[in-house]
Amino acid sequence: MDNFTESVVEDAALAWLQALGYAVLHGPDIAAGMPGAERCDPGYHDVVLEGRLRQALVRLNSALPPEALEDAYRKLTRTDAPSLLERNRAVHRMLVDGVTVEYRRADGSIAGEQAQVLDFAAPDNNDWLAVNQFTVAEGQHVRRPDVVVFVNGLPLAVIELKNPADENATVWSAFQQLQTYQAQIPALFASNAALVVSDGVQARIGALGAGREWFKPWRTIGGREDAAASLAELQVLLEGVFEKRRFLDLLRHFILFEDLGGGKLAKKMAGYHQFHAVNVAVEETLRAAKVAAAGRAAETPGRWEAGGHPGGDPGDRRVGVVWHTQGAGKRLTMAFYAGRLILHPQIKNPTIVVLTDRTDLDDQLFGTFARCSDLLRQPPVQAADRADLRAKLCVASGGVVFTTIQKFFPEDKGDRYPVLSQRRNVVVIADEAHRSQYDFIDGYARHMRDALPNASFIGFTGTPIEKSDANTRSVFGDYISVYDIQRAVVDGATVPIYYESRPAKLELKESERPKIDPQFEEATEGEEVERKEQLKTKWAQLEAVVGSENRIRLIARDLVEHWENRLTAMDGKAMIVCMSRRICVELYRALVALRPHWHSDEDGQGALKIVMTGSATDPLDWQMHIRNKPRREELAKRFRDLTDPFRIVIVRDMWLTGFDAPNLHTMYVDKPMRDHGLMQAIARVNRVF
Repeated sequence: MDNFTESVVEDAALAWLQALGYAVLHGPDIAAGMPGAERCDPGYHDVVLEGRLRQALVRLNSALPPEALEDAYRKLTRTDAPSLLERNRAVHRMLVDGVTVEYRRADGSIAGEQAQVLDFAAPDNNDWLAVNQFTVAEGQHVRRPDVVVFVNGLPLAVIELKNPADENATVWSAFQQLQTYQAQIPALFASNAALVVSDGVQARIGALGAGREWFKPWRTIGGREDAAASLAELQVLLEGVFEKRRFLDLLRHFILFEDLGGGKLAKKMAGYHQFHAVNVAVEETLRAAKVAAAGRAAETPGRWEAGGHPGGDPGDRRVGVVWHTQGAGKRLTMAFYAGRLILHPQIKNPTIVVLTDRTDLDDQLFGTFARCSDLLRQPPVQAADRADLRAKLCVASGGVVFTTIQKFFPEDKGDRYPVLSQRRNVVVIADEAHRSQYDFIDGYARHMRDALPNASFIGFTGTPIEKSDANTRSVFGDYISVYDIQRAVVDGATVPIYYESRPAKLELKESERPKIDPQFEEATEGEEVERKEQLKTKWAQLEAVVGSENRIRLIARDLVEHWENRLTAMDGKAMIVCMSRRICVELYRALVALRPHWHSDEDGQGALKIVMTGSATDPLDWQMHIRNKPRREELAKRFRDLTDPFRIVIVRDMWLTGFDAPNLHTMYVDKPMRDHGLMQAIARVNRVF
């Protein structure tokens, strides 16, 4: 073990890259002044291999004159931006879409073209190089990363390695070193696509600017199955990511920049489960739409936990179902899929319809896509009503349209929805595809089929489809990708959830129990009904017992004690889930009676809030808790901010699906829940933070 050093890991990494077709050079050998020099600056300030980049621009853009290529080179190497991430975003756009250049034609007119930087169609037409011990100087700092991967002379990946024999040198020591490099020699990272760290035992990959929690393992090479346990994690990562076509696919389709508002920008990269799920889904879309894939030079697409069978039959318009557990990046997977489809030459500028069954989910998912508009090459749009939906879908091609499924229901019951498009390159993406509304008999799926008779349907879900659920399979097909909760926890994509039972007994007389128990599920799983109707239902009887004054006081005392002890161990936020809006309000009062300083009449102040819908017909003392959409969004921003004193939110249904607040670590559930609803709710606390 004494001889097992960092250089051994480095040599192994270079050997694996060389086996993938990369040329390998030693950093000092290409320094300025050396016989094999490829760098011009003896002070090590240059990070681009100029000769290789210029040769690639000529090779890939033979029709462009020298002045246009010079313009492309200058824009690639001298990008100005207020931050490293902004600069990286600008360069990434040029890598993917080409560099916009202008030149003067022979007749004196000005021409505009896109100068290509990478050849995505023919990977071997690019220049692939790995350099070890590549010294970089910037300002007062001189650093020497272990391995830098160049494609066409641009540094697209940095690999930092540590000695596995040194107990003080871990994969996270390598991560910290990369953080130092980003701060001290940022020029090296202007074109960066991937960062890799390893200590010879563990290996992780992440994006520029990402925190430690977002550096994840890559567990498969081809995508069909886990790599053999005998293979080193670093070997699996390098062969799984840096195989030439896969690396170009990752760079082109699976990296996005998300505008978080307030001038904040986050760069995100797909995990292995997202990468392979999307590639499978695209191939299944071609199958479902009967689009032949002849002539594609790509490898056989990976199937991750896919069972090796398609989502349906050729041309049956059922793409399949992607089940990726709650918190594992399902919404981003949907965005990656949409972006991949939009650029696919065989689908020819598709129209993508993104479907949810609730307005708040539609807003949340639309927000995710809107923040990723670079990936989609267009801004998504939201249908305001049925007429607006029809107008947005009666187009010749293109578009990313968000709508709730209810807008596909005709004005009058029994009517057929009019045909909006006969095109086959319409793809419907349904979120939470297990919902009961998706059926062909007299449900919304039938009306969607009437409106878009040749569209293909793909379902995404965060919870498994029940074996007895024939409706979901009849609309969307079978599983084409599975990433379950156990695998997500093992990979660090989500955190484990721990359950603690805190009984608060119902005050039920023996004579009352038989009246309620037979209809318990029916009474508690449905939506809360109008106040007059409540009096006639079993739901009202149970709600009255659950929300009795003594029981609410008991819960409030227990909750305050538990939460304040919890805060001594872990900073963060909590969510309380109640059975009804009335109970939400009563519990709020009980908590404020115990902790008056938690209350504030102002939205921008106070530690405790209720988030619920309502109307002017609700009781006067509820009105302070009923807010419109913009006010609820401001509360959401406060809740996501760890430093904001807004610590506890009380809800009935809102924020239980689609709401992400990584600092939310505790949920108090005082509402009968089961199946998908329960799984979606508890997933609010499984986010990595």
